[in-house]
Formats: sequence, structure tokens, C-alpha cells
Amino acid sequence: MVLSQEQIDSFHLKGFLNCGKLLEDDEIEILREEYDKEMAIGDYGKLTGSADPDSLIVKQIMQMCERNMVFRKFIYNEKILDVIQDLMGPNIQLFHDQALYKSANDGGATLWHQDNSYWKCHPASLISCWMTLDDVVEDQGAMQYVPGSHLTPVRHHRSGGVLQDTILTDEQKASIEVVEVPAGHCILHHCQTLHFTKPNITENQRRAFAIHFMTPGTIQDENILSVSYKQPMLRMKH
Repeated sequence: MVLSQEQIDSFHLKGFLNCGKLLEDDEIEILREEYDKEMAIGDYGKLTGSADPDSLIVKQIMQMCERNMVFRKFIYNEKILDVIQDLMGPNIQLFHDQALYKSANDGGATLWHQDNSYWKCHPASLISCWMTLDDVVEDQGAMQYVPGSHLTPVRHHRSGGVLQDTILTDEQKASIEVVEVPAGHCILHHCQTLHFTKPNITENQRRAFAIHFMTPGTIQDENILSVSYKQPMLRMKH
């Protein structure tokens, strides 16, 4: 076991856990270089919280592991899989990965949401590892969580193709925890934990990368997610 029992209990109680620094400095630098190369190509999606075409965006590349061999190797990172195994068990399958980039001064917000309200996976036991390649503070787009929100699924709505912000109760607002982290730190969160990030209003960019893990046999929209090039087994009990 890599995580302490206290850390495991905290994750199950709150729905998220800051694991601390799991990436070495040389790993961070290599990932930064490859990340920047992929973003420079310009083939990315645009996430926004508004139907306004001039609104701030988050640049998103889905399945970096399919377009970049460095990130393909990285999804098998042993340190990350070790902490995931402590929470999920020894059979770990990739759901998907994504790069989420907020430019300096103009990176958009990510509205309050639960991942599984959009993924619609069963069982709702997926775990995300969100890591940053930059030192990240609140006004740069650090993760914010509502502790314990993973215990109650929330239904989200779209309007004009845009995700609508989830309305928090006063109690939830009072409980929000902002997790500011240096580069190379990894935060785990449950697929039903409410989370949010502010727009980047700082002079520094925010390069984040997330890997989403599931157990074999997970079903999405009534279809079993098979083991494939897109969703390989990352670790399996012998």
C-alpha cells in the first residue's frame, strides 16, 4: 500500500485527495515540451461556460495518449497507478485522458460539475488523476471541490450546447476547498465529486493533464466499455 489508511479514508469521506508531488522534475520538463508541441498544432477543442463566441475558453485535447508517444507511455506511470490501485484495486483500465490548457490572462472557467453526470458510467466508481505541469494558485485555475458531494449524484443541464453551472447550496459554498498545488503534484477525485476552476487571470499559463481510470466491466450508456487501443488495461492482477 502506497497511500496511508488515513489518506484512503479521507478520499472516501471527501471525494478527493491531494497526493502531493508524484512527478520528478525531469519528467515534468519532458511533459511540458510535448504538451506545448501538441497545443501549438492547434487541433484542440474549446470548452466554454457561455454561448458567447467571444467568451474565454479552456483548450482541450482529448486522448493525448493517441497522438503523442510520451503521453502514451505516461498513462502507465507506476507511481500514479500505485495510488490508484490503493483506491480502486489491482485491475485498472483507462477511460480516457485529456489536456486542459488555460492561457495566461484569458483561460476560461470550468463550471461546477460532476464528471459522471456527462460520462453516465456504471458503476459510478471512476477516479480521475488531475495533475499540473505548472505551479497553480486559485486565480490561475486551481481545483476547487465540495467535500462529500460524491455521495449524491447531481443532474446537469445544457442550454444551446453549453454546460450550465450547478447551483450550490449555502452549506456547500461554505465547505469549498481550494487545492493550490506546485508543478508535478497530483490530485485524485471521484467521478461524482463537484469541482470547479476559476478563469486564469494571472500572467502565468496553466497546463493541466488528467487521466480518468475505471475498473473492467464499466458500462457507459448501457454499453460495456471494451479493452481497446483507446481504453487499454493499464494494470491487471496476475
